[in-house]
Amino acid sequence: MIRTRSLRHLLAAASAVAVMASQAAAFDTSARAAFVLDYTTGTVLMAKNADEALPPASMSKLMTLYMAFEAIHDGRLTLDERLPVSEHAMSYGGSTMFLNTTDRVKVEDLLRGIIVLSGNDACAVIAEALSPDGTEKGFAELMTRRAQQLGMTNSTFANASGWPAPGHRMSMRDLTLLASHIISDFPEFYEIFGERTFAFDGRAPSNVNNRNPLLRLDIGADGLKTGHTSEAGYGLVGSAKQDDRRVIFAITGLDSERGRAEEAESIVNWAFRQFAERTLVEQDREVARADVWLGAQDSVGLVSKEDIRLLVPVTPGTRLDAEVVYTGPLKAPITEGQQLAELIIRPEGLPEHRVPLFAANAVAGGGFTKRMMTVSKVLFDRLQEQPAGEAM
Repeated sequence: MIRTRSLRHLLAAASAVAVMASQAAAFDTSARAAFVLDYTTGTVLMAKNADEALPPASMSKLMTLYMAFEAIHDGRLTLDERLPVSEHAMSYGGSTMFLNTTDRVKVEDLLRGIIVLSGNDACAVIAEALSPDGTEKGFAELMTRRAQQLGMTNSTFANASGWPAPGHRMSMRDLTLLASHIISDFPEFYEIFGERTFAFDGRAPSNVNNRNPLLRLDIGADGLKTGHTSEAGYGLVGSAKQDDRRVIFAITGLDSERGRAEEAESIVNWAFRQFAERTLVEQDREVARADVWLGAQDSVGLVSKEDIRLLVPVTPGTRLDAEVVYTGPLKAPITEGQQLAELIIRPEGLPEHRVPLFAANAVAGGGFTKRMMTVSKVLFDRLQEQPAGEAM
């Protein structure tokens, strides 16, 4: 039979976090869709319409950047390489670097032009350089295939910049995953996202400032990309790091630039203030005991093979919900380190976390006397359960 055992008292003994709240104050975002991830622990803090494929506007430039970083990493591009500007690239409106067909622009400048200035023309230059057929459309097809390979299952691209186009879509979960890949795969380029200004060749005095509103605040923000079109509304893929924790989020569908800034700041503050990472279970420290059948001992200690650190809510007042689950009683003999059970931790409002538990020590099979005593006890217990006058 499957047996469960509440661990509230055991967690309290193992860690002070057990007396912390199992429910953080809910965050009711005004964004049409949102996804918030604690990057350090992989914990999803919030998901609202997170898998809905929506117009991403300039936030989809992150995919162009990721593929440019890959090309530099494997030698297909170099930072000092100068790329030509086509008529197509020059024709873009909106946010641009004001490039023209007489320019040959260094890749490094194009990257900053995309990250800081949100240059649509810079995206097209990169796209045409990396496309197998030299077209932005060809590059967009590569973007879609690469996104699928990265696990971004709700993303399709029609261009490199996020310019409004039928079928150009991304989900907030996909954008957050993409941001995570940029941070982990290309740390040498990620620092560019924190740059507040970039004045390219002095030709665009009206477009030198990074649009990310969080960079001007003292909350640890260091990336990534804003987006806006009339169809998409105002959006932001953002990241902030405080001490050892990093939070990444994506929001879209806000109705103003100010609303986007206020919502993004509120999300960052909520994520860091309402949650904290704590050690719930220490390596090799007994978490619970499981019943043993026909063994030299009647029970065996259950331990984790590693420290278990989880992100948990930190509002005072209640306890975490946790239990040990195993099929028992466990039959002897049992070897030390044998996996026997599972610890399930359920912070309210956060995903549950399952931890394998192992035998703290070996338990030999019981001898003849032990077995006879066990059988006698079972028979006695069954007799006690029978109503008077009934035979077994």
